[in-house]
Amino acid sequence: MIIQVSDLVKKYKNVTAVDGLSFRVEEGKIFGLLGPNGAGKSTTINTMLGLVKPDEGKVEIMGHDMSLSPRDVKANIGYVPQDFAFYEDMSAYANVKYWAKLYNLKGSKVETSVKEALEQTGLWERKNDKAKEFSGGMKRRLNIACGIVHKPKILFMDEPTAGVDPQSRNHIRETVLALNKSGTTILYTSHYMEEIEEICDRVIIVDFGKIIASGTVAELIASIPNDKKITIEVKDLTDEIVNVFSRSDGVEQCSREGNKVHITMEQDDVYFSKLISNLVSANAQILSLDFEKINLETVFLRLTGKKLRD
Repeated sequence: MIIQVSDLVKKYKNVTAVDGLSFRVEEGKIFGLLGPNGAGKSTTINTMLGLVKPDEGKVEIMGHDMSLSPRDVKANIGYVPQDFAFYEDMSAYANVKYWAKLYNLKGSKVETSVKEALEQTGLWERKNDKAKEFSGGMKRRLNIACGIVHKPKILFMDEPTAGVDPQSRNHIRETVLALNKSGTTILYTSHYMEEIEEICDRVIIVDFGKIIASGTVAELIASIPNDKKITIEVKDLTDEIVNVFSRSDGVEQCSREGNKVHITMEQDDVYFSKLISNLVSANAQILSLDFEKINLETVFLRLTGKKLRD
């Protein structure tokens, strides 16, 4: 394993931000870290980067304990923070070159690496433009270029597509996949579930500093109870018709919202067919049917009780 986190604990006064986290990241994989605001994600990342010292436990990267020998590892780590890590009044080229020198690149390797990073993020043609002239999506791509100029073996990406348009988000996603294909191990956080579903090999969900679920996206989706959540809109909904829902076989939960009824029922088409038959018999005029799609967003909401963007 290229990253090993063991029994990690970090406290701030009376608050336990990280509470016994343990997980492993395989080399060459994209690993997703999810959690609502305040769940402990940022503290976990900062501890893994060696920016924060844990109270208990340890982080091993490439076999090195980050509390004891971070310098042996940091040259192989790249970090793309959520906040922009460049100077607005400098050109894209100057910004990436600045980071190349911070990573101790020298001589002709600086020029070559800066060009490759800007080309990889689609910014080479705008290399002489100042960062403040860039759109939000281009600034995100410049942030990535600064983080990958030294060709890190491991790349931490914290909300790299926050606040950008769909086209820029797609471009960044393709850049991430290309980096991974070239051998970079990536730890990725995002508020966009579809990104996590599309690119991550494994995912952990953290809440209150603890891991509450882990696995592949398919495994996490399969962990959801085997039931259907359906919203049915009925014209001129009456209490009598609501009672038809609640009395139907297979219906486990039933709640009314205006002319809509939200139900949870057993995953059996026989029960659903019988429900529709009962509604027809009660002269209910069905206006719409909406079946909840089980995806990673569903898993997150069921486990945390929150939407990721809350």
